[in-house]
Amino acid sequence: MEQIWTFLTSRPTDQGWLWWLVPTTLQALALIVALLLAQAFLMYFDRKVWAAVQMRKGPNVVGPFGILQSFADLFKFVFKEIVMPASANKALFLLAPIITFVLALVGWAVIPVGPGMVGADINVGILYLFAISSLGVYGIIIGGWASNSKYSFLGSLRSAAQMVSYEVSIGFVIITVLLLVGSLNLSDIVNSQARAGGGFWNWNFIPLFPMFVVFFISALAETNRPPFDLPEAESELVAGYQVEYSSTLFLMFMIGELANIVLMCAMLTLLFFGGWHSPLPAGWVPFLEQIPVFWFMLKTFFFFFMFAMVKAIVPRYRYDQLMRIGWKIFLPLSLVWVVLVSGLLLAFPDVAAYFQSWRS
Repeated sequence: MEQIWTFLTSRPTDQGWLWWLVPTTLQALALIVALLLAQAFLMYFDRKVWAAVQMRKGPNVVGPFGILQSFADLFKFVFKEIVMPASANKALFLLAPIITFVLALVGWAVIPVGPGMVGADINVGILYLFAISSLGVYGIIIGGWASNSKYSFLGSLRSAAQMVSYEVSIGFVIITVLLLVGSLNLSDIVNSQARAGGGFWNWNFIPLFPMFVVFFISALAETNRPPFDLPEAESELVAGYQVEYSSTLFLMFMIGELANIVLMCAMLTLLFFGGWHSPLPAGWVPFLEQIPVFWFMLKTFFFFFMFAMVKAIVPRYRYDQLMRIGWKIFLPLSLVWVVLVSGLLLAFPDVAAYFQSWRS
């Protein structure tokens, strides 16, 4: 016991493990609570946008203007009975939504929302996010197989094929950003877009606009968002991989999917739209530059609004069309763009020096 106490009070810092573990845990809990609260209101906003496009009211009963509808849904799911198919693999059936939920939240550990405001400012943040997003498909596959339902199984297979297909394009898009920045650290990627005094003309979406479009559409497919919600197409699969889930387990799938959507909006903000930096040069709006989180939240909210509008106005694709876009259009286009960007940086050292001038 004495050796355990010595270990806890001697590493990894001079103050000991306990002095490091407690504030780190509190920081993680604060991030998770803030993210979950934000998702409740974003879900309300998503439903309101969809209703407005269809010329109806949407949520308008629970709370002022229906703003508490998401919390009412939360209590409904939590207190409902968990119904499990008799022939399901019970252990895996319970494990699948937990995997989806946990992986969706841990991805936010490396997302910087402001200068120095990041859970883990690691030098391989991009690789960490790519690994987490790749693992996310396992929760869906396990859930579809463990349900012992043909609808669930076909939905999980669709989702696996869809996510793997569009991860390839997203990977090549990220490579083009890394070639310009020269770093895998997300904070470095954001700071590189504030070169030459800042301004939106220094953001990556201008030189990499085609890659921004590819990333945006691929993010819709990666998160099973309409018009690419083929894994849960009710006309063919009732509700896809989650058709046998109810109560809290279904809620965990839903929260995980929404957290991934918001994560993709944050990635668009960080990679292409300057992160927490103002669209105007430094000194033009000094009162907002004192709260950089404002710009990050505003940009992320804007992309979430774009996701909501696509969901409301674009009809669902056929599955063969979805696969054709991913493999025959986005993959060759992103690969060619990687070659063009790398060739341009090698042929013109001045261009490479400009994009990496943020290091000085």
